[in-house]
Amino acid sequence: MEESTVVLIVGAGPAGLATAACLSQHSIPYIIVEREDCNASLWRNRAYDCLKLHLAKEFCELPHMRYPEDAPTYIPKDQFVNYLDNYVDCFNIRPRYRIAIESCMYDEGRKCWASMARDIESIVIVRYTAKFLVVASGENSAENIPVIPGLHFFPGEVIHSSRYKSGATFTGKDVLVVGCGNSGMEIAYDLASHGANMSIVVRSPVHIMTKELIRLGMTLAKYLPLGMVDTLLVMLSNILFGDLSKHGIMRPKLGPLVLKSNTGRSAVIDVGTVGLIKKGMINVLGSIRKIKDNIVEFDSSKESAFDAIVFATGYKSTANTWLKNGESMLNDNGLPKQRFPNHWKGANGLYCAGLAKRGLAGIAVDAKNIANDIVSIVDSE
Repeated sequence: MEESTVVLIVGAGPAGLATAACLSQHSIPYIIVEREDCNASLWRNRAYDCLKLHLAKEFCELPHMRYPEDAPTYIPKDQFVNYLDNYVDCFNIRPRYRIAIESCMYDEGRKCWASMARDIESIVIVRYTAKFLVVASGENSAENIPVIPGLHFFPGEVIHSSRYKSGATFTGKDVLVVGCGNSGMEIAYDLASHGANMSIVVRSPVHIMTKELIRLGMTLAKYLPLGMVDTLLVMLSNILFGDLSKHGIMRPKLGPLVLKSNTGRSAVIDVGTVGLIKKGMINVLGSIRKIKDNIVEFDSSKESAFDAIVFATGYKSTANTWLKNGESMLNDNGLPKQRFPNHWKGANGLYCAGLAKRGLAGIAVDAKNIANDIVSIVDSE
């Protein structure tokens, strides 16, 4: 069976939904496919219970739909999922669930993107052809767990942050969180709050901010150079948190907004973790050298025993596993070759949404750009 459409969108997370909504505003036909059984599966099924959006709601809206007036400034996970459900209903988006794209390549003869997909429930092969292809399968498609000698033989519980829900089952246990981004710091705080004996691996320099500081910075960045805003943010952060280097947390040389702009790396929004670190309730450790039984040895030669390890070490894109000739747009890691804001378009009608490490605000920009570009091409023909 083969089905043709103007646009094929792969992925029904926020990026895919936003692109679908923007296309619908211009009456451009599309098909959106999703390998999971729901939209936004990362938010529904792989996010911890206490998660809130790290940025204020005005920076987290998808195109053409605002949050309700009474919504809190920082949206909890469940309210964000409700927002997405309302978004789907508002724009009559009908993803085709449990459809896994297995291969997709540009057919030079037919001048279209030819995709082979599998219906996961029925195992039936489905083929799609489309003039335009939007890769919206996400930066966070697959868990990323580093290779550590001895990890395979660790006798305790080993989980990725995507499977972590709450610290309630870890009370009284010695737990190591690997990774000091927002997820790692929040999970460490949640575990400590539930009575776990906590340690966290901090391998890289990181900016520690409050949500109010980041909101201030993003607002000022509309009017002032990023470097100037960063100087203010770093000064205020130093006043609030003091010198964290004596606690094992070093600050990057680049400021928080410039670092985000250049590399996609976000500042950590403190939820109380720093206070627990200062009190000695969370122990900061360096990189892991190896694991033997339940003993973890660190590069400092320090050794500690743990009952569980939580890897908050991020995700990786899987786009290159099915997109066979996307080299005009994506690198070997399945992420854009070009830096923001020139990352979203490749050759032959190929686009990507939500791969630039710019969060929901970046997704909104991508979706609008993609829809407008497709409309201009269709109207010119």
